[in-house]
Amino acid sequence: MNLIPQIRIKNKGDQKIKFGHLWIFSNEIQDHIKAEPGSIVEVIDYHNKSYGYGFYNPNSLISVRLLKTFVPPDLNLFTQRISDAKKLRENVIKDLEMSRIVFGESDLLPGLIIDKYSNYFAVQILSAGMEKNKDLIVQAILNNFQNVKGIIEKNETKLREIEGLSLESKILFGDVPDSFISNEFGVKLELSILSGQKTGYFLDQKFNRLYIRNISKGLNVLDCYTNQGGFALNAGLGGANLISAIDTSEIALQNVLKNADLNDLKINVIKSDVAEYLSKANERNEKWDMIILDPPAFAKNRKSVPKARAAYAKINKLAMKMLNKNGYLVSSSCSFHIFEDVFEDLIYREACKIGKQLKLIYRGGQSPDHPILMGLPETKYLKFYIFQVV
Repeated sequence: MNLIPQIRIKNKGDQKIKFGHLWIFSNEIQDHIKAEPGSIVEVIDYHNKSYGYGFYNPNSLISVRLLKTFVPPDLNLFTQRISDAKKLRENVIKDLEMSRIVFGESDLLPGLIIDKYSNYFAVQILSAGMEKNKDLIVQAILNNFQNVKGIIEKNETKLREIEGLSLESKILFGDVPDSFISNEFGVKLELSILSGQKTGYFLDQKFNRLYIRNISKGLNVLDCYTNQGGFALNAGLGGANLISAIDTSEIALQNVLKNADLNDLKINVIKSDVAEYLSKANERNEKWDMIILDPPAFAKNRKSVPKARAAYAKINKLAMKMLNKNGYLVSSSCSFHIFEDVFEDLIYREACKIGKQLKLIYRGGQSPDHPILMGLPETKYLKFYIFQVV
């Protein structure tokens, strides 16, 4: 029987762990050991107290990802944790037609993302430990869900390179068609998890999209960074008068048009850089009742925060200047490093600069199928605001 090697953390290096953090960084370890990336280790503190098992990667800044178990991970553990995650979603989301089933550390499965679209599953693996257990993950999905037609791994994020993992996308089980139709709260969507961004669709905004549906009746709506048109489609189902959607991707805009047809809606599409479009639209005095800003993460790391703040400031200021009186600014940031108070203050200051006042009518965040683990701030990333601009 092989003994599981131990990793000792430095004196007082366990403070974050006691408050629920699951990552142990390289400089917090007393002595590193020789082991393959993704190996199982037992974590002990300076006084030999055990914190259970975790995945070890000597080549990563995050050297250990704790699993919160004193039993080596096997099929039973993966099956049970995915079952627990599924039950949570069934309670808080109800409809699992399109849902994030596993959100990594928040579901005590560090480095694992599982998204469900109808009977197809997209898996994203972000840690060497999960990579070693890929076959168990597939079987655990099959143990928890009936009528699974296909499972695909969407491992094309550069976060894998930090773990020393290759970028790849391939089918792990069954078959996945080029495209299929799924449904989110009554919105029909033609999806391609084979070629779509990340795992296919941005599920974290689902309840925020639904709120837009509730307040769009009779409004002229501009949806910026539209991707596949999630906000624009909800505005249309909510009775918006006129809808335009902007994106730099021709493929994304073609998907918007397909999805509009599926839902018997009319959406105008504009291929443009958003900041450039907003600048020119201001010059021609273009006006809207609602402008939605849902850009990709401008701040990928701490170093990029100053540039990101300037970019967020620019697009929010331009958008506010284009709103009719009492119009709505819908502004979002998925950059973890742009904290909520910073983002809120940034928008407020830009409003003041142009003589506008803001009424905050809705503050949202990531959907409940992206739960926030309170001991791990990194799991809280999405900020979403709706302001009436007066």
